[in-house]
Amino acid sequence: MICDMETGICGVAEEEDMEVIDFNQPKKSIELYYVTDPICSHCWAIEPVLLRFTEQYGQYFNFHTVMGGLLEKWGDGPVDPANGISGPADVAGHWREVGEHFRMPIDGSLMIDNPVQSSYPPSRVFKVIQKQHGDEAANDYLRRAREALFVFNRNIAKKPVMVDIVNGLGLDGETIVNKAEQPIGQQLLDEDFALARSLGVRGFPTIIMVNEENKGVKIVGGRPLEYYVDGLKRILDAEELEPTEQTSLSDLIEKEKLLFSKEIEVMYDVEKQDIKAFVEKELKPGSYQAKEFLGELYFTAE
Repeated sequence: MICDMETGICGVAEEEDMEVIDFNQPKKSIELYYVTDPICSHCWAIEPVLLRFTEQYGQYFNFHTVMGGLLEKWGDGPVDPANGISGPADVAGHWREVGEHFRMPIDGSLMIDNPVQSSYPPSRVFKVIQKQHGDEAANDYLRRAREALFVFNRNIAKKPVMVDIVNGLGLDGETIVNKAEQPIGQQLLDEDFALARSLGVRGFPTIIMVNEENKGVKIVGGRPLEYYVDGLKRILDAEELEPTEQTSLSDLIEKEKLLFSKEIEVMYDVEKQDIKAFVEKELKPGSYQAKEFLGELYFTAE
């Protein structure tokens, strides 16, 4: 006999009396390549969607962050003619517009007062951390570097700033940055550039998912969550995917350290006007701080 948990009706069990069940996680047969750059404003804008996608669907793929090399150096000609960018001063307004549109705010005045001359130095540091300490530590560094650049107006291509960011991860900043300045740093970076070229990447952000048959789906530019889920379905040849249960906000902020309102809204399907009440309900008093930057709330773990 059995009581059906959906209908509440008890009766004779129709299923076999003994069944072998496999509780193992599905095999990660998909390789996902996220091609990006530390100073890419649209990559900063995609953080809320990418966070939810990796948190809830990461069991289906192996995630690889690939450095694409957005800016080797400023030259005499236009760097990004489509956006009217010929020199660092042109970047400030473009960054501010991107931040306002996607609600992942960017100050941008750094590019007038103390411009980043190349995105290669922080990219090399990323690669050294990735090589020596793994993907998780490298991705933590990338996030902290973007916060430093876009929010706190710090020049992440300068050695003291890079050292400070790496130290904040609990790693030896001086040793890692010195290593990145040696030929091995550029060698590791060149390997990523070659991979990005082989994947046919021409802009950032680009996400490419490849299955065991070496067939892929390429998604260029920042897109809503549904685009990435649909791409994953297509490459897995699956009608539906089972997202993992959302992690609690307390665990998420402990892991991420800093979350903008937009990131919490996207992760938990919360409206902007309800964000304060949601955070107060989910987090214990004294466990976080609420701050504001360019009209946008953000929250940090205490």
